[in-house]
Amino acid sequence: MQSLNLSRRLFLPILLILPSMVFAHHGWSWTTGGNIQVTGVILEAKLGNPHGVLLIGVNNERWTAEVGQPWRNARAGLKDGDLAPGTEVKLEGEPSANIDDKLIKVERLWIGGTKYELYPSRS
Repeated sequence: MQSLNLSRRLFLPILLILPSMVFAHHGWSWTTGGNIQVTGVILEAKLGNPHGVLLIGVNNERWTAEVGQPWRNARAGLKDGDLAPGTEVKLEGEPSANIDDKLIKVERLWIGGTKYELYPSRS
């Protein structure tokens, strides 16, 4: 019985802390609040949950682009093959508050002149 009480005391703080950690990463709090545009070539694409991540080559630098969840990308009209390595892409979204991170949360993107709105309600 005592080990059960110890387990509960250890487990409860984890339950309380975990949601705030998840929210902090997946929200917008780590971004600047203003948009930038980045154009480059997709070097790697890892699509899936909780969101897709692209590695983009931009002027001899590597940027990480956080795109939408699979349902959000599909709603925007994107297919997984659209985000293949070698594809030139223009991204618009909010960069990390630390620009040295070279990390952007994508709100919309363009491939071959076609615009895809991942977050249509964001400007």
